[in-house]
Amino acid sequence: MSQGKLEDVSTIDRTADRLKVHPVVRAAAEWSWRLVVIAIALFVATQVIARYEEVFVPIGLAVLGTAFLVPVVDWLNRRGVPRALAVVASLVVAIGAIAGIMTFVVQQFIDGVPDLTQQVTKTIDDSRGWLVEGPLNIRQEQIDHLGDDSIKFLQDNQDKVTSGALATFTTVSEIVTGGFLMLFLMIFFLYGGGQIWRFLTLAIPVGSREKVWEAGQNGFGSLVGYVRATVVVAAVDAIGIGAGLAILQVPLALPLASLVFIGAFIPIVGALITGSLAVLVALVTQGWIAAVIALAVVVGVMQLESHVLQPFLLGRSVRLHPVAVVLAIAAGLVTAGIVGGLLAVPIIAFLNTAIRTLVDKSKLVDDDRELAEVVAATGKEHERMYEAEPDRPKWDELDTHGARGPQRETSDDAGPDDKRGTSEDSS
Repeated sequence: MSQGKLEDVSTIDRTADRLKVHPVVRAAAEWSWRLVVIAIALFVATQVIARYEEVFVPIGLAVLGTAFLVPVVDWLNRRGVPRALAVVASLVVAIGAIAGIMTFVVQQFIDGVPDLTQQVTKTIDDSRGWLVEGPLNIRQEQIDHLGDDSIKFLQDNQDKVTSGALATFTTVSEIVTGGFLMLFLMIFFLYGGGQIWRFLTLAIPVGSREKVWEAGQNGFGSLVGYVRATVVVAAVDAIGIGAGLAILQVPLALPLASLVFIGAFIPIVGALITGSLAVLVALVTQGWIAAVIALAVVVGVMQLESHVLQPFLLGRSVRLHPVAVVLAIAAGLVTAGIVGGLLAVPIIAFLNTAIRTLVDKSKLVDDDRELAEVVAATGKEHERMYEAEPDRPKWDELDTHGARGPQRETSDDAGPDDKRGTSEDSS
């Protein structure tokens, strides 16, 4: 039997074997091994990130800082300022502003601690009197015994407290080192981030290089919009809640507002924790009526953020489902602690846009291939029914005038039919 006949028989046998397997089972098997490969890749990636956290965390923070400052650098560069000078000026102003704000907040905290301590002591004394003389009728000896147990616990665990202080010193040194690394990376990202991304895409096969490059560009564009909107939302949260606490005469209103600003960068979870802390301080220092009012202020500001600010500042391409946000933050906290929770949502926002760009690009390639087949079969080129526009923030739509569809252009090379169609459209 010839070689060709043997190959035909082998092909027929393989086809018959495939027909014996139910399509559902075959599809489940194909999806299963792909999901297993993806799970293994994600596990390896998380282990590598956790192992080299001191390197990956500054990189992530540098990308976030670049997304915040790159519009300023580009704006200065377009107005004739050399890019290197624009980068240095932006970083100096940003660092100076952060240092000034932190100094002011710390000073306010130091000045407000005595008042807070006095009011907390008064609240504890009032609570102790209510426990003894109130309906619970707890004896004074029981309360004193509880206080003695607390002091004894601290004395017995003094070594752990000391080791925790040493660990805190180590953490501070790591923060300083990571800060210098982040600043170093931001300088190069702001000056030549596009060239760096172009160089990284050289590792991608030529056929997919353009798609990956555009996906990265669009993903970073969404990251810029996300960071810009988050800063605005955090500022509104801090101003609203801080003003409410100041009106209620809650001590440390400004430091608490600063915590609200920082917590807003961790969506949902950060706002919940910092808002609860503000309500707790109001309860301890001003009583339950002030706490209820503070709670109403916090809830009102959060509703304003969720239903007005975020839809207004972000397009649908950047907004994420709350379930995805919570799961991403949980994964980030488990992997890299608080910084992981801070970076989780920006990473998801970047991947959301980048993957959508890759999928849309692949769909366009399939559509173009189908269109080429239609042209080859019929000799006619069918126009698309519509051109989809990308999602955009609503504030962009406020600056849009007239029709947003693509305008037809007239050139000297256009044929008579094209010119006649253009004149008819203009009439």
